[in-house]
Amino acid sequence: MALRMWASSTANVLRVSCASKAHLSPAFSLSRCFSSVLDGLKYATSHEWVKHEGPVATIGITDHAQDHLGEVVFVELPQPGSSVSKGSSFGNVESVKATSDVNSPISGEVVEVNPKLSEAPGLINTSPYEDGWMIKVKPSSPSELDTLLGPKEYTKFCEEEDAAH
Repeated sequence: MALRMWASSTANVLRVSCASKAHLSPAFSLSRCFSSVLDGLKYATSHEWVKHEGPVATIGITDHAQDHLGEVVFVELPQPGSSVSKGSSFGNVESVKATSDVNSPISGEVVEVNPKLSEAPGLINTSPYEDGWMIKVKPSSPSELDTLLGPKEYTKFCEEEDAAH
């Protein structure tokens, strides 16, 4: 109980949202509780995030997704100049557990890919919202951003999804 109270107060100080409020009885659930959800981003139910700044949107996978994937060992991304479509796969992430498609939360043209990921795919694990970003896209339909979840909605979605499994 003391550990849970300390973890909760620490998470509040660090402004970290808990993606799962499962009881901490099983030791393995502790790490899942600390998946961070950041303000200022939009989230897809397929666990990608979008940060829209000016004419460009940066896309990556969420902390919740990387936590479920485990250690990322390889990333396949599209070439700059290619098009992505909302809900369609633009690449994949291979972890020690599985290979998963990464879906685009919005449509547009890829203007940049993260060059660091080819040499250091683990950045997705250690820094999913900063150094581990995947692609930058010029949105073709900026209104698609309005269909994505905010931080509170995404946190609730993750809690419900984890409870169902």
